Amino acid sequence: MSDRTHVQPAPEGEFFETSRFSGLSLVLGAIGLVFLILSFIGAFISPVQFSYSWLFAFFFYFTLCIGCLFWTIVHHVVDAEWSVVVRRQLENLAMLMPVLVVLFLPVLFWRKYLYRWMNLAPGVDPVLDAKHGYLNWGFFLGRVIFFFLILIVVAWFLRRYSVNQDRDGNPRFTISMRKWAFAGLPIFGFVLTFAAFDWVMSLNWHWFSTMWGPYIFAGVAGAGMALIILVTAALQRAGYLRDVVTVEHYHIMGKWLLAFTVFWAYIGFSQYMLYWYANIPEETQYFIVRNTEGWNVLSWILVIGRFFVPFALLLPRYTKKNLPWLLSIAGWIILMQLLDVYIIVLPALHGTGVHLSILDFLPLIGMGGILAFCYLRIIGKSSLFPVRDPRLLESLRLTN
Repeated sequence: MSDRTHVQPAPEGEFFETSRFSGLSLVLGAIGLVFLILSFIGAFISPVQFSYSWLFAFFFYFTLCIGCLFWTIVHHVVDAEWSVVVRRQLENLAMLMPVLVVLFLPVLFWRKYLYRWMNLAPGVDPVLDAKHGYLNWGFFLGRVIFFFLILIVVAWFLRRYSVNQDRDGNPRFTISMRKWAFAGLPIFGFVLTFAAFDWVMSLNWHWFSTMWGPYIFAGVAGAGMALIILVTAALQRAGYLRDVVTVEHYHIMGKWLLAFTVFWAYIGFSQYMLYWYANIPEETQYFIVRNTEGWNVLSWILVIGRFFVPFALLLPRYTKKNLPWLLSIAGWIILMQLLDVYIIVLPALHGTGVHLSILDFLPLIGMGGILAFCYLRIIGKSSLFPVRDPRLLESLRLTN
């Protein structure tokens, strides 16, 4: 007879006490608002630096949120068991996408400083003329609207069906979520790739890379997994999910961290090696700038810190099952993702070397505070985990 008869029944829903953390929420919101105001003051003093610093901060948080949406989609596509207990927080983090729409508006308002191809008349640059069918303001704006709209729709429906299933456990919601996930997976790949083309690659419209989408995806997936590890551990430290998320779940999340650490290095090295070997000016100029002066130092820090350090630490089983170690590695990967985005964006402004500005930090802190404030508002609207998901019991008794 199956030992499933000895499994304890699934726990009832666990709800985040918003009132308990109202003080923290208000502090985070206030910090975010103050730093955003300071950022806009800086915009009048140094609009060019502000525009690049804002894009850097925005794109960093965008990679984290869309990474959580990716893992939500993958959960449903492969009908995973292990991720049921952490899926609700992935859904909540993906629902920050509407906030990112608002945070993207300054990129549009200060676009003339970022995307200089918008300021060039036809006939000035033959390379731009050849790409004018794609690189023009009207089409650019249309793509921005489409990207955010489709991401918000997918994230909203996945969370809506998930929350609705908490009420009666109807399996039709699982089927509906799977359908949305199957549709959302190619949409995710398309949107992430072309958003990366539009928002960061077009900072230098002469450069192009056919591996740019996979490279950005590798960072997105790894950073999204690192973020959910940190968020889940923070909730457990606050007294939630203690009987729901176990060391076995962290072990699997650690494995995924290791997998995408290797994948990031593989894609990054492949892009670098093939382009450098081909020695085509339109392809190598991206790396030439990032091998100059202080950018070369940061690039080496990224290579060592994003691959060699986490790879060595995540190989042993012990570090993936030891929560303090895993949290430290996850936090480190988030930091390396931040450095990666910085190296992607800022050399387009300071091509001769690193020039740190206070504006590099103000939008970063401001957006972080606002997003954390909104997340604490979202998290209390539903159970912290899907209480009537058909796979919940399998997830609760997970061993690997």
